Amino acid sequence: MFELLAVGTIVGFLSGFFGIGGGTVLVPILLALGYDTKVAIGISVVQMVFSSIYGSYLNKKNGSLDLSIVLYLGIGGFIGATLSGSLAAYFSNTTLEIVFLLFATFALIRLFFKIPEYKEQREVNKIVLLIIGLFVGSLSMMIGVGGSILIVPILVGFLHIDLKRAISAGLFFVVFSSVPGFISHYLNGHIDMNAGLIIGMSSLLGVYYGIHFKQKIQTSLQRKLIVVFYVSVVSYLSYRVISLI
Repeated sequence: MFELLAVGTIVGFLSGFFGIGGGTVLVPILLALGYDTKVAIGISVVQMVFSSIYGSYLNKKNGSLDLSIVLYLGIGGFIGATLSGSLAAYFSNTTLEIVFLLFATFALIRLFFKIPEYKEQREVNKIVLLIIGLFVGSLSMMIGVGGSILIVPILVGFLHIDLKRAISAGLFFVVFSSVPGFISHYLNGHIDMNAGLIIGMSSLLGVYYGIHFKQKIQTSLQRKLIVVFYVSVVSYLSYRVISLI
C-alpha cells in the first residue's frame, strides 16, 4: 500500500511537470516491483486517466491549455486507443518491452535536437492531425504511455506552438487516449483495479505540485531534467530487455 502511494505521488509529479501521461516512468517501476508486463501497462493506463484529467483541469485553470489545439489529434487518439488492449494481447511481454524501450529511446534522442520555436501558429490539414492522433493513440496505449512524447514535438515543430502550451496540450491528448485505452485493456483482462486506483488517486497530489513547479522554472532547466529522466528509464529498460533475450 505505502509503496503504491509513493509511486503514485512521484509519477503524478512527473506527469504534471513534464506533460506526460506517467506511463513512461510507472511501467518500469511496476516491472521492477514484479508486476506482469501487461498488468503493469494496464495499471499505467488507469493512472493516466486520473492524472491527465486533473492535470488538464489545472492547466485550463492557469490559462496554459488551448482546447482547440488538440481537438482533431484527440479524436484520432480516442479511436486509436480503442484498439490498444487487443493489440497488447496479441504481442508477447518481451515484444511489448522492446517496443516500450524503442519508444523511450526515441523520446530521449529527440531531446538532443533542438526544436525551433516560432512566434506564429500555423494551420495544418485536420485529416492529417486525425491520422497522427490515431497512430499515436493506438501505439502509446498499447504500451501504457500517454503519447505526449510524440505529440509535443509535433505541436512545436509542425504547428509552431509555444513549448509550455504544447506540454499542456500533450497532457490533454492523454485524456482522449487513456479513457478508451482503459476500457480496451479492462476488457482484455490487463487491469489490476485495486493497485490502479491507489496509484491513480495518489498521483493527483503529485500532478498538482508538478504543474505548479512547471510554471516556476525556466524551459532550459526543464529540458535538462527530462533528459536525466529518460536516460534513467532507457538504461533500466535496456538492462531488462537484454536479460530477457
